[in-house]
Amino acid sequence: MKTLRFTGLALALALWTGCADKPQAEVQKPDAGQAFEYVVDQFADVRVLRYQVPGFDQLTLNEKLLVYYLNQAGLAGRDIMWDQNYRHNLAIRHALEKVYTNYPGDRNSEDWAAFETYLKRVWFSNGIHHHYSNDKLPAGFSPEYLTALLEASGASLEGEAFDVIFNEADTKKVNKKKGVDNTLASAVNFYGPDITDADVDAYYSSLDRGPEGRPVEIGLNSRLVRENGKLVEQVNKVGGHYGPAIAEIVTWLEKAREVAENEAQARTLELLIEYYRTGSLEVWDEYAISWVNATEGNIDWINGFIEVYNDPKAYKGSYETIVEIKDFEMSRQMAVLSENAQWFEDQSPLMEEHKKDSVVGVSYKTVIVAGEAGDASPSTPIGVNLPNNNWIRAAHGSKSVSLGNIIDAYNQAGGTGRLKEFAHDSTEIDLEIQYGQLADKLHTALHEVVGHASGQINPGVGQPKETLRNYRSTMEEGRADLVALYYLMDPKLQELGLVDDYRKVGMAAYDGYIRNGLVTQLIRIELGNDIEEDHMVNRQWVSAWVFEKGQDEGVIEKIALDGKTYYDIKDYDRLRELFGDLLRETQRIKSEGDFEAAQALVEGYGVKVDQALHAQVLERNAQFTSAPYSGFVNPVYELVSDADGNITDVVLTQPETFEAQMLDYAARFSFLSPE
Repeated sequence: MKTLRFTGLALALALWTGCADKPQAEVQKPDAGQAFEYVVDQFADVRVLRYQVPGFDQLTLNEKLLVYYLNQAGLAGRDIMWDQNYRHNLAIRHALEKVYTNYPGDRNSEDWAAFETYLKRVWFSNGIHHHYSNDKLPAGFSPEYLTALLEASGASLEGEAFDVIFNEADTKKVNKKKGVDNTLASAVNFYGPDITDADVDAYYSSLDRGPEGRPVEIGLNSRLVRENGKLVEQVNKVGGHYGPAIAEIVTWLEKAREVAENEAQARTLELLIEYYRTGSLEVWDEYAISWVNATEGNIDWINGFIEVYNDPKAYKGSYETIVEIKDFEMSRQMAVLSENAQWFEDQSPLMEEHKKDSVVGVSYKTVIVAGEAGDASPSTPIGVNLPNNNWIRAAHGSKSVSLGNIIDAYNQAGGTGRLKEFAHDSTEIDLEIQYGQLADKLHTALHEVVGHASGQINPGVGQPKETLRNYRSTMEEGRADLVALYYLMDPKLQELGLVDDYRKVGMAAYDGYIRNGLVTQLIRIELGNDIEEDHMVNRQWVSAWVFEKGQDEGVIEKIALDGKTYYDIKDYDRLRELFGDLLRETQRIKSEGDFEAAQALVEGYGVKVDQALHAQVLERNAQFTSAPYSGFVNPVYELVSDADGNITDVVLTQPETFEAQMLDYAARFSFLSPE
């Protein structure tokens, strides 16, 4: 599962069960002597940053080569994510890039500026739908202008692929709303355009899920289509669906295997290669078990069809890769959470029958990101917890990582303006500035290590994607958030040496979460829209539920001051109890597969927006120039050879511009042809 998270402005947002939201820093403590330029570009609602890779120069040559080969493998599959996001994305991207490269006409007009912004947004989102809201991106220029650009540049884009840029077709990449056929209403390319919810349910209910108690993740690495009237899976593998790109991935993974740090790593890479060659989900499970147990070495990776957030039916995994270098000091500090995972489970407010008797093998480390691709780039998580298959997690454990240099880059590129605008008073501001970053790191760690490892499903109850259906992801992320929130105000954190003052850290965490869940995350959506993205939905239903349940006791006070709305926490201890109550109910829903209760919680508290408050928030936010969304370019790695052709080093440089990196990737890593 993947954790997306904001520092301060959106304190707690969501990794193979991945989880981590992308942050938007609100607090900055810059180093006056820092010469590194974090900000690369800003356009529309997006800011593009760089991240550093501390410690890379200290790696051995073999370790550097392992990083290089794993990065090349990840980028080799870049086209897959584009095609998964929408069936016409590759054709559109190729045409727009050709225009950008070849157009000989006026590049100073308003129309060209609109075209350039549109292309950058498409690059950032890996397609024509917004990376977060899932709404189709507005072009900002006319069909006639695009036609003129294409003709002048020797580019071609015709039919549906051209028309969809401007018409009302395929307006949502992922649509999980109640009351619609979610599969038909979603433009995402995991299913043929004529496939319905009923088709998906019927097909996957008929499949063999594997041995009792050890189900495979059916549908994870395929596309479901109708051929000659029959439903058929197109399996992602060498020689199959996405075959040319996957063959290139395998080429680089084979090179990586030759420089593996140890036998366990080499065997894990062999299983990943076998999985890509065969498409076998049984091999995927073997790989996941090997991967979670391969804990030695300085280099690690995430690679595969992993997160199911982009599938309205929660079967299909998006292609994603992250290459990681261990951050030894921070990992040592946070390892104490893994070592005490059973204590947290035993002390949790869950019903006794929903607790695990034995929390197995939760490893946690902070890592330095060395490169990302697919669903993790340009918009990246800040934490990940994998694998996602529940029986593997229960029997073999999981790996949780916090992407330390990504979090640092967000923090370095931030500012305090929005915090001062939306925090209620100076005490709240001071707590955030002093303790917010630590609270955020602990929230990520607790969310990943304790949250996703906790609780169990009742015997005989199906997997959440089958029982909770379109609410599966937001319920899981909310559950992990609630575990973290409950323990962020626990003296155990101080006893473990993780904080000097657990109450102040907890207060900063609670302030930030409520402020974001009820107010500041609204800057990310357009006025009049519902909240739809799973992490945003979970932050609102958690915050709105505890606000409502604590109203009679005055736990959180809603304050109107000079036409501005604030939420001021009056009783932090009682709020912690409410978080515990909601955690208990959320786990019950998951454990029992209670779809109706999940629907009532999400639809009742998480989706609808107070339009007057939303308009006010947007007006208050208009004074700030930094974009609400951030993402990253990746470092560039190059091999250095001697006169005899022997590789002697791998050097790291930073890309100058966002567009230069996108065009470079297009030139070197385009292995799939548009349909």
